[in-house]
Amino acid sequence: MNAVNDSFLSGADNGVLRLITAGSVDDGKSTLIGRLLYDSKGVFADQLDAISRAKYKRVAGDGIDFALLTDGLEAEREQGITIDVAYRYFSTPLRKFIVADAPGHEQYTRNMVTGASTADAAIILIDATRAADGKLLPQTKRHSTIARLLGIRHIIVAVNKMDLLDWDSAVFARISDAYAELARRLDISRFHVLPLSALEGDNVVHASPRTPWYDGPPLLSLLEQLGVEDSAAAGPLRFPVQWVARHGGDGPDDFRGYAGRVASGTLRPGDEIVVQPSGVTARVQEVLAFDRSVAAAVAGDSVTVVLDRDVDVSRGDVLSHADAPARVARAFEAELCWLDGQALNPARRYLLKHGTRLTSAKVREVLSQRDIHELQEVANATGMLTMNDIGRVTLVTREALALDSYADAPATGAFILIDEATHQTAAAGMVR
Repeated sequence: MNAVNDSFLSGADNGVLRLITAGSVDDGKSTLIGRLLYDSKGVFADQLDAISRAKYKRVAGDGIDFALLTDGLEAEREQGITIDVAYRYFSTPLRKFIVADAPGHEQYTRNMVTGASTADAAIILIDATRAADGKLLPQTKRHSTIARLLGIRHIIVAVNKMDLLDWDSAVFARISDAYAELARRLDISRFHVLPLSALEGDNVVHASPRTPWYDGPPLLSLLEQLGVEDSAAAGPLRFPVQWVARHGGDGPDDFRGYAGRVASGTLRPGDEIVVQPSGVTARVQEVLAFDRSVAAAVAGDSVTVVLDRDVDVSRGDVLSHADAPARVARAFEAELCWLDGQALNPARRYLLKHGTRLTSAKVREVLSQRDIHELQEVANATGMLTMNDIGRVTLVTREALALDSYADAPATGAFILIDEATHQTAAAGMVR
């Protein structure tokens, strides 16, 4: 049943996979990550000894409470919930993993957005005992919606606690069908559903004999084989300038370079570039990494760029290839996930952080809001967004920005809004 699609897997050099676990409270996210760490030999003996003696252990007898491997805060262990995003690292012979364990409470949805923003894959857990009738919980819908908005390419649906239902294949089929309908409505084209028990370890690292009706791989094998496309390297050149480097400024041949990190694309000496938003053009004379010249810099490289002539370039500007520039605008539409406890006030100004540029911005209009239950955009009658709301808005900024659609170039398609008074992050935004 539900064999994995061959196009979902890749046999190439698998590199590093960044993934996030999401779902409702008590779906077993922390336990699943703890089981992955334990079964892949990613836990030290002293860690096991420490959690075996923990006063908040919730497993009877000599059993291991795997959730304690990721829930490190005192409040998390006391309440048995995840509050903040916890990052864990482990590896197998085929791949290295960076795992973000996101909280399930609706109150902490903003923490999930933070963890998901850099993820290549999402594991969305569903508690089989709470969805046995095929009705998915609101947080499952909300987290799936966020994963879709953030462009996460691989979504794995882990139907957990199947051991409590005697591995009933009919229940698994109902949940699979329900998620397939959710994926259709959210336009999620790539997903895989598998049954497992995080506590017992069935179908986590090793295939379970209790699911002869499931012919797909266990979770770890699936994660090891996921193909992660480097879309940033293949995208258009975007080089946000972080710092202007000057040396020997009192001489006629003083050094002037522009330091930063290549957000997407490839930068080479000889490339014709345009400085955005000003629109001034120049040619790359040299690309420096530390104290040496390099033939090329790709997405993720931190370099200093020397141009063939003196032009006005400042922190916050973006260097793009002249034949593939970003869109320059002061007014644009975006999707906002509101993160602040204080609701959006359209009469107020906010600070907008886009790449290395910080400017002032105002939300001109709230166009619509996403209804998590109906899975569609609905009219926003109040003109406001409250914490965890997702809405489409129009913004106006004081300075022009070099923008891309988030789907095309996340580095220049993402931004945050900051409350000017409290300096709290008010919203995460995606340019549409």
